[in-house]
Amino acid sequence: MTTHAGLDPAALRAVVERALEEDCAGADVTTHSIFGPDDRLSGRIVSRASGVLAGLPVARAVFLCLEPDFRLQGALEDGDRLSPGSVIARLGGRARALLAGERVALNFLQRLSGIATLTSRYVEQVSGTGTRILDTRKTTPGLRALEKYAVRVGGGFNHRFSLEDMVLIKDNHIEAAGSIRRAVQEVRRGAPGRVVEVEVQDLDQLEEVLDLKVDRVMLDNFDLDAMRRAVERIGQAAGRRPEVEVSGGVGLERAAEVARVGVDYISVGALTHSAASLDINMEIES
Repeated sequence: MTTHAGLDPAALRAVVERALEEDCAGADVTTHSIFGPDDRLSGRIVSRASGVLAGLPVARAVFLCLEPDFRLQGALEDGDRLSPGSVIARLGGRARALLAGERVALNFLQRLSGIATLTSRYVEQVSGTGTRILDTRKTTPGLRALEKYAVRVGGGFNHRFSLEDMVLIKDNHIEAAGSIRRAVQEVRRGAPGRVVEVEVQDLDQLEEVLDLKVDRVMLDNFDLDAMRRAVERIGQAAGRRPEVEVSGGVGLERAAEVARVGVDYISVGALTHSAASLDINMEIES
């Protein structure tokens, strides 16, 4: 698990450079035709919606890649609440850098703020229950570090960052291995000492997993009644109680009642694959 932490500078720069290259920011024919290399502009980034800000360091990195002495002064910080009209930052620098970087910077801000905003809504729903909201690996290819950062900004927690982080035995692993028991035995031989989580589809599979003393059980697509029965059964198990994670179709409207069942985690793929981008704009100041 990772708590709210910053971004790796090298990884951030690599992502930003790829985005600027994709947009041909160094060959902006419109801006280069209108403005000379020494013309300067100032502006501001403004929210048009309510939500949670995330991605300001990314936006700053965009402009600094185009102009090393570009000025971006944040009026707010990542994690701050936004409302329509909130001034996020003020900008100043060469016109070519400001206008060429505008769309890329806003794309990052809008996307990451949307993820942080949706995550914060889930976190609010489970407040006071002790349940944590987790993301998944259902992220945009190449943007996982940024999107998982936005989840943390919104108050959520990161599940696996990549396949090497922990053992998670899912339905296809079990089907291919022939049984839950064989799958667990093989990973304990192949990856000794690693945290082991097993996904179960029903209460019968849960019984098999409890006998194997794994670290975490994922209840996949359980209805509320089956979830309660599973949590009760896990509480009766001998030895150390495994952590309980719920996954599969837990929307905002269900998050609170699922948390009250007594689970440790709710994992939500929608945080990163279905969050709506927040409406954020850049305005030129004369």
